[in-house]
Amino acid sequence: MTKEKNERRLKHLKGIVASLPDKPGSYQFYDQAHTIIYVGKAKNLKNRVSSYFHKEVDRFKTKVLVSKVWDISYTVVNTEEDALLLENSLIKKYNPRYNVLLKDGKTYPSICVTKEYLPRIFKTRTINKKYGTFFGPYSHLASMYAVLELINKLYKPRTCRQPITKEGIAQKKYRPCLEYHIHNCDGPCISKQSYEEYQANMAQAREILKGNTREISQHLYEEMQRLASEMKFEEAEAVKKKYLLVENFCAKSEVVSHTINDIDVFSIVDDEGKNAYINYIHVKNGTINQSFTYEYKRKLDETDEELLMYAITEIRERFHSTAKEIIVPFEMEWKMKDATFFIPQRGDKKHLLELSEMNGKQYKFDRLKQAEKLNPEQKQTRLMKELQEKLKLSKLPYHIECFDNSNISGTDAVAGCVVFKGMKPSKKDYRKYNIKTVVGPDDYASMQEVVYRRYHRMMEEGTPLPDLIITDGGKGQMEVVRQVIQDELQIDIPIAGLAKDNRHRTNELLFGFPPQTIGIDVKSELFKVLTQIQDEVHRYAITFHRDKRSKHALHSELDNIKGIGPKTKEELLKKYKTVKKVKEQSIDSLAETIGKVKAEIIHHFFHESIQIE
Repeated sequence: MTKEKNERRLKHLKGIVASLPDKPGSYQFYDQAHTIIYVGKAKNLKNRVSSYFHKEVDRFKTKVLVSKVWDISYTVVNTEEDALLLENSLIKKYNPRYNVLLKDGKTYPSICVTKEYLPRIFKTRTINKKYGTFFGPYSHLASMYAVLELINKLYKPRTCRQPITKEGIAQKKYRPCLEYHIHNCDGPCISKQSYEEYQANMAQAREILKGNTREISQHLYEEMQRLASEMKFEEAEAVKKKYLLVENFCAKSEVVSHTINDIDVFSIVDDEGKNAYINYIHVKNGTINQSFTYEYKRKLDETDEELLMYAITEIRERFHSTAKEIIVPFEMEWKMKDATFFIPQRGDKKHLLELSEMNGKQYKFDRLKQAEKLNPEQKQTRLMKELQEKLKLSKLPYHIECFDNSNISGTDAVAGCVVFKGMKPSKKDYRKYNIKTVVGPDDYASMQEVVYRRYHRMMEEGTPLPDLIITDGGKGQMEVVRQVIQDELQIDIPIAGLAKDNRHRTNELLFGFPPQTIGIDVKSELFKVLTQIQDEVHRYAITFHRDKRSKHALHSELDNIKGIGPKTKEELLKKYKTVKKVKEQSIDSLAETIGKVKAEIIHHFFHESIQIE
């Protein structure tokens, strides 16, 4: 776009903004093809829309949006709530590119009550409102199956799929199925159950699906008492069984408080500014009857309040909620005509808000785990970014190296270096080192020798240096590594240390000079990966040290005999078990196992040695 063309565009837009009214309403932005790309709401249309064009916009995504706007239209309404509802309906209708994207629970099932002459009740994942009324969706499947089981036991709705009509029943066109014979259906299709009774049962089933189980329980109790007073004890007993079923179901539900009648609870959990998870809980008659979490994808870096306000309007409409009180985690700038916002500080309502936040966090965690299972590299990148932020590194710590020493009183001193790339062990890059210049058990001097040998050689060969070095130890180990890296080799590699407590358990991450403790939860995934690196280098060094000691321990006099190799030695020890017994054998006896020439060499070696001694 040329400069002149852009200036004409902005002049046209500012002309529209200048004529906007100071009233609540919804505004729509159009692109060059006159397609709606954004729908917004405003308490004051003129102030809100002018903010896009008459001052510097901080958010990058908003700048991109403004650069694509070619025309503006608006709709004036009477109240703030009307503006919210209008915005919501326009977003649904046009699905604008720059509005928040709601990832709803289409994969979660709902319960459908059909509009048939004799309605059916069943779970489904397909929502088509012309076929019936839908309740849900249910994110917790166990809750859905519990409700269905209760309804099936109480009201026995038909499960057959054949279209049943009033005329067909009158003409006796239908035959009872197996469900009737096993007493799971009362046979309305063959007039064993009246149409009025069946419809009354369906009406009560709908109330249970709405969460009004306490009202149904009270109704059944009163019916039971009435039948008993009329001496209809068999009928009263049947109603009593239904009453006990409902009471048992209510007892298993999450009871918050019998004083809380009808209330909505909303909370929001942020996901590094990209997505937001908004949990909705509905409480009816003191019991939680609906809990669901929605994922919203930010398009223009919307604030938590903006997202939550949009979600409240959307979700309440979806669930047909008429609750007069809405619990929220923070002050809301917008107001609603038929409901009030409330921020609880204590008590049952505070417990509800905490429960909602816990559900949102769990949903976020589950989504993260699901994504990482599908794309394992995503988890590694997340952990590397987290470590980079914690240590304030200039680049992602993709290549990490860690060192450890192993010796017993200075003997058989060795060291190991393990390499992790992308938070995974790269075993082909592991290296073992025999300590050459250090005498005695001096861990610091051994570490300096190994670090110098490692990175001096890498510099000579032009091998890429690591992004981070982790020492298996605290401040002392970090300092000796720093002396080699910075003072002697004069290279710049960040150095961190994993320190242990007095129980020899890793309890903190150190970084910087002088070293500072980095705040990191010891139960976090990142800390577990760091301790995994530490455990791996310890295992690697210890294994090398044990192998070296074992070779020394297995050394015997047979190794000193010239002309006798490992295979001959193995054959002799396999047959005679010890060197002492080999010494006691005659030449002929040895020759049976290893041949006469080698037998003479061994016999001569031992007997010559004895004579000299």
